[in-house]
Amino acid sequence: MSRITAENNVNPHLAKLHPYPFEKLRQLFAGVTPNPKLREIKLSIGEPQHATPAFIKEALIAGLGGLSSYPTTLGVPALRRAIADWMERRYGLAGIDPETQIIPVNGSREALFAITQTVIDPSLGYVPLVVSPNPFYQIYEGAAYLAGADLRFLNTLPESNFAFDYDSLSDEEWRRVQLFFVCSPGNPTGKVLDLEDWKKLFALSDKYGFVIASDECYSEIFFDEARPPLGGMQAAKLLGRGFERLVMLSSLSKRSNVPGMRTGFVAGDAAIMKPFLLYRTYHGCAMSPSFQAASIAAWNDEAHVRENRRQYREKFAAVTPLLAGVLGTAMPDASFYLWARVDRQARISDTEFARSLVADYNVVVLPGSFLAREARGINPGSGFVRIALVAPLAECLEAAGRIQQFVSQL
Repeated sequence: MSRITAENNVNPHLAKLHPYPFEKLRQLFAGVTPNPKLREIKLSIGEPQHATPAFIKEALIAGLGGLSSYPTTLGVPALRRAIADWMERRYGLAGIDPETQIIPVNGSREALFAITQTVIDPSLGYVPLVVSPNPFYQIYEGAAYLAGADLRFLNTLPESNFAFDYDSLSDEEWRRVQLFFVCSPGNPTGKVLDLEDWKKLFALSDKYGFVIASDECYSEIFFDEARPPLGGMQAAKLLGRGFERLVMLSSLSKRSNVPGMRTGFVAGDAAIMKPFLLYRTYHGCAMSPSFQAASIAAWNDEAHVRENRRQYREKFAAVTPLLAGVLGTAMPDASFYLWARVDRQARISDTEFARSLVADYNVVVLPGSFLAREARGINPGSGFVRIALVAPLAECLEAAGRIQQFVSQL
């Protein structure tokens, strides 16, 4: 009789998972004593630090009466209607059906994981492939492995303006692709896909039949009010096509400074949304009624979002020129990250840069190599650091000054 133990009774796909970047950062800093003369400035995690608008808190409190009832997985009609109205205002997507094309979710991370489990079919006689940008948000990788798929990474490099190199995959590989992750604006590069980029990707999806999951959680952090980033469903409409094999994921965390609420939505192809709803019903992740009430208020208001962008715009305008002089970084298309190259100007690795910076100047940044995997002989994040301009302006300026001093000593 076989003996079942904790060791052999665990999903074998779990062994493929890498430590999360911030666990790697903790290990990197082991034994390091930050400069005690300087207070810590943390620019490593993409956690919004602007104040949550008061009206969202008030809506949350007013919605606490809903705690006496179980929420439905599909959410209340008023929330789906508020999301549909926002999609029409933001992207010109009139006619989205709140009943079949929108599902509220508890933030984009769990939704990215869940949509992968919904889409991937490992029973077709081959190992499915998931395509991910590289560098990337690590949930793409974990979701793919735990769905029984393998990954192919498309390196996004500054010399090609962070564009996808579609030709790096063979025809045989493309035929096994079931899901393609897009992050636009990108994490960590800030790259925004334009209409021509979407046209190429849609053509590949039409040819090979894979689903596109467009992660747009940074879509509302941009610098020109007249030129908001293009969305995936918006691109489909502009190209005169439907939403077949396309879903988009959005979140209030960055847009409305409510990361603790874990609230967003998935929208798109009704043929995908139907099994996605079924999966989520069993997954048991319906949104709290009070958070739904607060989310309705947030999606219905744009004034606080414009003020949020103003604060980021002010920080990027002040900080980017300071760091450009020592690291050669430039303004991203959108998002709140600077993707700064350190191996050329500072002439040290990204991990040594981060480790020495925290030791000497108590500024925390994230090594780019922690956000990428080696593909086609290189780690495209190696030699970069990600700097999240999420702290108040004064702290960001102080951090930039410390980084200038640090680099000048190297």
